[in-house]
Amino acid sequence: MRHNRSSEDYLETILLLSKKLPVVRSIDIAVELNFSKPSVSVAMKHLRENGCIEVNQAGFITLTDKGMQIASSVYERHQVLSDWLISLGVDPQTASEDACEMEHQISDESFQAMKKFIKEHSAVLK
Repeated sequence: MRHNRSSEDYLETILLLSKKLPVVRSIDIAVELNFSKPSVSVAMKHLRENGCIEVNQAGFITLTDKGMQIASSVYERHQVLSDWLISLGVDPQTASEDACEMEHQISDESFQAMKKFIKEHSAVLK
């Protein structure tokens, strides 16, 4: 099941922040994405209502199993696509920006086929 790009970006950001911060708060997401706190609050409400995140009394945000599954999938797409583009000679910054666009558009079928091809034909995937 695919989600909208905004939700996927938020979930991926929560995942990445949770790897480098002891706790994730709305303000951390707002700073990371350079979004307003009210915009992030609205998004967090939608993610909570859709069962993708939980927010405790202190305002700490954690991914549910559903949210983690989506975030991990988006992050994997980003990493594979970015690494592949870099291996083709694309500047790392451009590769990351392009991967961010592609990760939301590519079908799962095409992504799995691309990942299989890359794995069989290069050292991009470790």
